Amino acid sequence: MIRRFRSKGSLAFLLLLAPVLFACHKEEQAVQHVAQSAAKAEQQAQAAAAERDQQRAQMGAIPLPTKSLYSSVHDPSEWKNPFISVDADFLDLHVIMGDANPSDLGAGSMFRPEAARRQELQIRPPDLTRALLALPPRAWPYGRVVAIAESPEADRKKRPLIRRNVELAIQKLNDLGIIVEEWPAR
Repeated sequence: MIRRFRSKGSLAFLLLLAPVLFACHKEEQAVQHVAQSAAKAEQQAQAAAAERDQQRAQMGAIPLPTKSLYSSVHDPSEWKNPFISVDADFLDLHVIMGDANPSDLGAGSMFRPEAARRQELQIRPPDLTRALLALPPRAWPYGRVVAIAESPEADRKKRPLIRRNVELAIQKLNDLGIIVEEWPAR
């Protein structure tokens, strides 16, 4: 009878011990999963930092801005560098491509009008970096500076979303080493 009691006691002890061991194994798996996730996140962060450094190096081909060239410009139609107009769903990138002819002879005349080199691109906010990196250095006569403003045609009910897009665009521009001139909405 004592033997039976010991067997039952041992069996009860094993039955109580099994969930504890199982729980410890589950915790161990959870810790391993968290460690793997952290390592993966670290690798992604390093890859993103390397990509950002490469993009900054590309943007380094454009000289630093010369404030005396653009400090008196307050109208988007007179702005020569890239200009970003922000809406709730997209960004309008206004660019005046540089004149391919370096001579001053006939510049701005009927044969070489500035309006013919003016382009307006409608892009999604995530594509801003790629669009700016694709611009040639001649599209940056003031240097590495961009003007940004809320779109005047934007729906005023979507103002919080537009403001968020403006702030995200400014953050991306700053990450690239681009100076931002924020203009008030007109």
